[in-house]
Amino acid sequence: MWIGAAATVTPGVTIGRGSVVGAGAVVAQDVSPLSVVTATSVVERKRLKPSSTATS
Repeated sequence: MWIGAAATVTPGVTIGRGSVVGAGAVVAQDVSPLSVVTATSVVERKRLKPSSTATS
């Protein structure tokens, strides 16, 4: 998971594994795993593909 600068995540929200929250985003709902989200209304910009070489 990566959270950009000045992003706001409200209490109780779950951010899925491998997701990216863009700088300045306001996250008020759960974010799916392997997603890229931006903006104040959490716009899913892209769904990432799992890497076959990923490590834990």
